Amino acid sequence: MKKFLLIVCSTVLFITAVNAQKYAIIDTKYILDKLPDYKKAQSDLDVVAAGWQKEIDSMQAQLDRMYKDYDAEQVMLSEELRKKREDQLFLKEKTLRDLQRKRFGFEGDLFKKRQELIKPVQDKVYNAVQKIAAQRGYDFILDESEGITVIFADPKLDKSEDILRELGVKN
Repeated sequence: MKKFLLIVCSTVLFITAVNAQKYAIIDTKYILDKLPDYKKAQSDLDVVAAGWQKEIDSMQAQLDRMYKDYDAEQVMLSEELRKKREDQLFLKEKTLRDLQRKRFGFEGDLFKKRQELIKPVQDKVYNAVQKIAAQRGYDFILDESEGITVIFADPKLDKSEDILRELGVKN
């Protein structure tokens, strides 16, 4: 009898604790896409990335021309000149790979530029989420936009519009 009473009490406490938690679901991608600051930052980032890509494409075209010229002239070059041209090609290729890595590699210029332009907007959203969570007493907020999969979510739990209102964005 004691065991049964203990199990019933534990179950009631568990159900009460679960029901006492307040939570909400937001979609940060949706929120960010609605923010003019984010759109401008993303646009600026795209312009910078396109400029860097153009620079890399130009260097690649130059390298391709050098390879083509080398292939055409290779039979007429002396061993010394052939070695010199191969060294030039190797150096040019290495320079190109280094530039690609510097611009677009892990923690490269694009990553740093993204941090500079987009992180302040993301921080603004995060602060708005924290403020709403504190005001409304949410125990946790799920973000369904990146990585966290929500199988089912009641639409009334989606507080993305509230975050947008907090940020001053009108629909």
